[in-house]
Amino acid sequence: MNSLPMLLMFVVLIGMWFFMSRTQKKQQQERQNLLDGMKPGDNVVTIGGLHGVISEFNEDKRTVVLDCEGIFLEFDRASIKTVKPGTTVEVDDTVTTVETTENSSDSEE
Repeated sequence: MNSLPMLLMFVVLIGMWFFMSRTQKKQQQERQNLLDGMKPGDNVVTIGGLHGVISEFNEDKRTVVLDCEGIFLEFDRASIKTVKPGTTVEVDDTVTTVETTENSSDSEE
């Protein structure tokens, strides 16, 4: 009879450990997907708070080169804290020329 509270406490501790390990694995997987999804042109923030744009990757050394307003710095991929998708500019080929018109009040003066 005395072992019932001890057994209950042991089961609760095992349950807490199980759920904490699942959460940690999920966070690690999300971080790995974030790092694997990086591509040149993405805006990133390092763990030191430096903001930059990914310029190139070195898969052998597992490093990334960041363009920080014209200064190129090399970081380990693990030092990237957040990734924001790069901006893409779409060019509309249907617009060929821009015409300017003069107001009649401007031409009279």
